[in-house]
Amino acid sequence: MNINLNQYQVWMITGSQHLYGEETLKSVAKHAKEIASGLNSSPHIPVDFNYKALVTTPGEIYQVLQQANQDDRCVGVVVWMHTFSPAKMWIAGLKNFKKPLAHLHTQYNTEIPWSEIDMDFMNENQSAHGGREFGFMASRLRKQRKVIVGHWQEKSLQEKLGKWTRVAVGWHELQRTKVARIGDNMREVAVTEGDKVEAQMRFGFSVNGYGLGDVAKFVGAVTDAEINQLIQVYEQEYTFEQVTPKDESIKEAARIELGLRAFLQDGGFTAFTDTFENLYGLRQLPGIAVQRLMAEGYGFGAEGDWKTAALLRAVKVMDVGLEGGTSFMEDYTYDFNPNGARVLGSHMLEICPTIANNKPRCEVHPLGIGGKEDPARLVFDVDGGPAINASLIDMGNRFRLLVNEVEAVSPENELPKLPVARVLWEAKPNLTIAAHTWILAGGAHHTVFSKALDTSFFEDLAEIAEIELLVIDNETKVRDFKQAIQWNEVYYHLFQNKM
Repeated sequence: MNINLNQYQVWMITGSQHLYGEETLKSVAKHAKEIASGLNSSPHIPVDFNYKALVTTPGEIYQVLQQANQDDRCVGVVVWMHTFSPAKMWIAGLKNFKKPLAHLHTQYNTEIPWSEIDMDFMNENQSAHGGREFGFMASRLRKQRKVIVGHWQEKSLQEKLGKWTRVAVGWHELQRTKVARIGDNMREVAVTEGDKVEAQMRFGFSVNGYGLGDVAKFVGAVTDAEINQLIQVYEQEYTFEQVTPKDESIKEAARIELGLRAFLQDGGFTAFTDTFENLYGLRQLPGIAVQRLMAEGYGFGAEGDWKTAALLRAVKVMDVGLEGGTSFMEDYTYDFNPNGARVLGSHMLEICPTIANNKPRCEVHPLGIGGKEDPARLVFDVDGGPAINASLIDMGNRFRLLVNEVEAVSPENELPKLPVARVLWEAKPNLTIAAHTWILAGGAHHTVFSKALDTSFFEDLAEIAEIELLVIDNETKVRDFKQAIQWNEVYYHLFQNKM
């Protein structure tokens, strides 16, 4: 699966009016093209940043925003008010605009030309209050948008804009994501369930169920030649100790990977789930197959967790080209060390090797649940550094995106008897408060763990999706967090009624 962010466009639309004359408008367009070109060449902005139009009338604004709605390559629009652009002109266009919107509050020049500034310069360079006029109209319309302030040549501004463009692409992908729920949900589990119809209305992704027999047909069609070719890849990318690449369990794992990938490709799926309680037609629970598919960019959720699978797919798109990696994750067990409590995150098999700190080991061990043959999996540790855990939850009357900032800790001890990939982290502000507030928020035990993204990505995603965001970080206090949840109950009750 090849994810190329540069195939997507973000359009830059510049607002002005005819009050200032044609020469000023020519200068405004020239400046806008220069800014767009500069941002397009920025190493911090991965998409095609495209100057699109200078708009001066309600009709022009409406038309170009409708074009953005209909253009599949366009994932979002950035607006900039070079001069004053009377905001009533924007009403029709903004009311009907459906894609992510960012308001770039900048100006062409860096500093004021003190010895030369005159009223012509003042009339032409009016971002300072032109942006406020636009801001009022967007707020009056209750239009969700990202506001980015600073000079366009500043690295910090380009980094913020670049992150937002990544989220816009992730949102674009979410609209088109097809999740294959293979084998339904783990029985009697609550948090991995939810309203799939409401999810498709809110996020765009679809979730449909498939029997293991549908996958088994593809697994059964895999040839020995295909298996041998894939095992050669295993030999190059992983180390083998207790088993050899020719072991029957490794061959079966390769067969499952090839069949599962063929099933996903045939159905146009970019995310999937499975469950150890439903393995009809498979000899072992997919381990290395799921790990490698995640590394390619597929979203995944264990035990039927379709919300995590869809969120992981979006994050995999957002983090293309960034360091650190992203994986499906589960809070597995605690280390109540008196010097600082920590969490050991892992899963039965399915942790993505993009977060590995070394060359993964391919191992085969018994699995105490599922009743199938011993599955192959990749085993590795994870380096220290800042990371996040994110959970998408269905609260009945709304979706909630919950984020906990954490600090991954480099492994201090060997774990010779734990044959799974794992990561150790310190939750912010500490485990006591983080676990307390996570539980108060109804956070799931499954998460998207990322060392590539920070909280700002998820803040932008929540704003675009118009869903609730709760963040647990160094500033979190339990009392304040409780009050935030209570106030949000009121806000989203009113908001949903408005919708």
